[in-house]
Amino acid sequence: MKYLINKIKIFIITIFAICVSSCTDFLDKNPLDQISSETFWRNEKEVDMALAGVYNRLNSWTFRHKDGSLDVMAGDAYGTVINLAQGLIEPTSGSIINTIYNDCYRGISSCNFFLDNVEKAPLDPARLVVYKAEVYFLRALFYFTLTEFYGGVPLYDHSVTIDEAIVKQSPKETVIAQVISDLDFAIDNLDNIPYSDGHAVKGSALTLKAKVLLHQEKWQEAADVANEVIQDKIFSLHDDFRTLFLASGQNDNPEIIFSTRFLTPNFTSDLDIRFSWHGILNPLQQLVDAYECTDGLPITSSPLYDPSDWKSNRDPRLIMTIKGYTDKAYNSAGEEVVFNYNNISASQYNPVKYCNWDALPIDYSTQSEQDWIHLRYADVLLMYAEAKNEASGPDQSVYDAINEVRTRTGVDMPELPLGLNKDEMRERIRNERRVEFALEGIRYGDVKRWKTIEDYVPTIEDPGGAMRQFDPSKHYLFPFPQSERDINPLLDQNPYYD
Repeated sequence: MKYLINKIKIFIITIFAICVSSCTDFLDKNPLDQISSETFWRNEKEVDMALAGVYNRLNSWTFRHKDGSLDVMAGDAYGTVINLAQGLIEPTSGSIINTIYNDCYRGISSCNFFLDNVEKAPLDPARLVVYKAEVYFLRALFYFTLTEFYGGVPLYDHSVTIDEAIVKQSPKETVIAQVISDLDFAIDNLDNIPYSDGHAVKGSALTLKAKVLLHQEKWQEAADVANEVIQDKIFSLHDDFRTLFLASGQNDNPEIIFSTRFLTPNFTSDLDIRFSWHGILNPLQQLVDAYECTDGLPITSSPLYDPSDWKSNRDPRLIMTIKGYTDKAYNSAGEEVVFNYNNISASQYNPVKYCNWDALPIDYSTQSEQDWIHLRYADVLLMYAEAKNEASGPDQSVYDAINEVRTRTGVDMPELPLGLNKDEMRERIRNERRVEFALEGIRYGDVKRWKTIEDYVPTIEDPGGAMRQFDPSKHYLFPFPQSERDINPLLDQNPYYD
């Protein structure tokens, strides 16, 4: 199945290369009008090609591995964008300040172009609505991502000319309303089946909607949507945490609900080059210390913790996520493999998650094909637990959801103790999210919405002695790139960045 959707993408590259070449102005928000309405959209095959081109927008920095940049921003790692993590964030900073904005609007442009034209094709009405539902889901993903970083943004629900694109940003609430509307259309029209061939399904849209609602603190609504995914019983936890993040374990994986997909040799990632050779992401000691001991107690109180042996008697997810810089490793055949890092780890730790040790030793010819997971069932369970706890406290369903994650096969951590109050449960859920989703780019959004980032990040001293900074008056949002404001004078800068 993974092979099929990527083969379709191969056909679309040439066509979309023509389209994109006409869209370098104004961040690709002008119409992709190099595809002629008279010569395209003639049959379902061409619609499939166009749809694959829209999905191919996920093959961008923002929707791939991001080099772990968001985990650096969250305070769990050292590496790329460390200058931003230390508070040096300005409209001219470039880097992810520009990249996230550009990647999302390129995706939105492709979605709008598809939706504006797909009805020209002679399609069965039932097929047409599914095509549109997939693209509405993708547009919702792009817009939600924008709101997470920039707040209110310019809102376009159709292809626009350059002049039409020069507009003031819409309030965040208006953009989120559009996101929810797009997701509701997708939920109503996508098939309620497992995620297997790269196409969004109903569970993808439900899970993203639960996440959007959770981030708006609409607790009961988020719990209800997440619970719909749980009760459908279409998705479940994978029984091998390590291979969940490797290509060998990702085909038809019951835990994966939506991902950016890769397949050698045509659609490859540089993930192993970046993580397992260049060593650009170094987990920090604070993250290592967040993992409990096997008795379910934190290292500060467990008699099992041995400071001289950080890996012993610890939550098994720790060594399936993080390795010591000098630690040995073994491939799937049980053979010792040698790392050829060309950077010494600043923290003395390196990632394990998403790293394919069968590819070692690594050089520039290494082609990775681990799919980057955006939505997975463990997140559904922990979103439900958090939202339900915030809405009405820690009832049995909250315990059941979080314990299902903790006791998954191969992890087998103890269930949470009974009798936790709402505040105590909140702290346990938050730590569970930290260790379960470590190095997946999720924690930055979590610590911002919890408003804990402003207290935690300034306590971090990076290797080399620089202290992290987070100014709560401005850093909850990125600035709009200055290059964008130069083009769109109606775009108001986010507070305190002028």
